[in-house]
Amino acid sequence: MSAMVCLGAIAGAFGVQGEVRLKSFTARPEDIAAYGPLYTEDGARRFEVTLTGRAKGSLTARLSGVPTREAAEALKGTTLHVPRDVLPRLPEDEFYHADLIGLEVFDTGGAPLGRVKAVHDHGAGDLLEIHASGRSGTILLPFTREAVPTVDLSLGRIVADPPHGLLPGDAERS
Repeated sequence: MSAMVCLGAIAGAFGVQGEVRLKSFTARPEDIAAYGPLYTEDGARRFEVTLTGRAKGSLTARLSGVPTREAAEALKGTTLHVPRDVLPRLPEDEFYHADLIGLEVFDTGGAPLGRVKAVHDHGAGDLLEIHASGRSGTILLPFTREAVPTVDLSLGRIVADPPHGLLPGDAERS
């Protein structure tokens, strides 16, 4: 778990007055402005955020200290973070994506499957991208109670019961 959590990224400039296109990673996109100032990953810059509207696939916003289109464009690709302690406490069965990344994944028999590399949300539910050492590519595991019955943050591990056919070699084990 990290002291800073990524809530979004700057997708580029919007207009000529220094506004930015902002990609929000929060459950409700507009909540990105509700957590107080946002910081660059290294903490070197701090931005107050004022949402100004929506653009295709993103929000538009003014960031403090970004007065021109050139300054906004220079920030393209910058990720925006908040201190973890400003985020609300979640119910026991909910998790921030940042908490899942890096956790070790084991099958229900205790065999290691790999580590969570990323969490993806393509609209139909979250997917855990799992990378196993010695294996090329990654596995995309549905993040459902059926496929992931146990997440233990204190032990830094996930117990998974992948659907049949998801893992390499499942066909031979039938």
